[in-house]
Amino acid sequence: MGEDKSARLNEVFNALCDPTRRAILARLTDTDARVTDVASEFPISLNSVSKHIRMLERAGLLRRSVVGREHVLSLNAAPLAEAQAWIEKYRRFWEGRLAALEHYVTNKKGKPK
Repeated sequence: MGEDKSARLNEVFNALCDPTRRAILARLTDTDARVTDVASEFPISLNSVSKHIRMLERAGLLRRSVVGREHVLSLNAAPLAEAQAWIEKYRRFWEGRLAALEHYVTNKKGKPK
């Protein structure tokens, strides 16, 4: 994996590790929203929500557009696809290992000691 791609993946996983940031992403799956509307859904300050939003933007998971004085957020799911591809590689690895273990255990049962 290239260094640049690895750094992007680190940013995505770092952004996803926090439940507030995951909730912000979940909120934006249905529709775009103003920063103030997103912030009003959390029991933390607007400043704290803004810090979470900036981290999501750095990871490329959010896009911000400015219309007059309004800052509107939208979800960018493309970086999630990269993370999913990385996870999929390891899912296939473990499925193969577990299938081999199952085969070993199944074949070992019928053989005398």
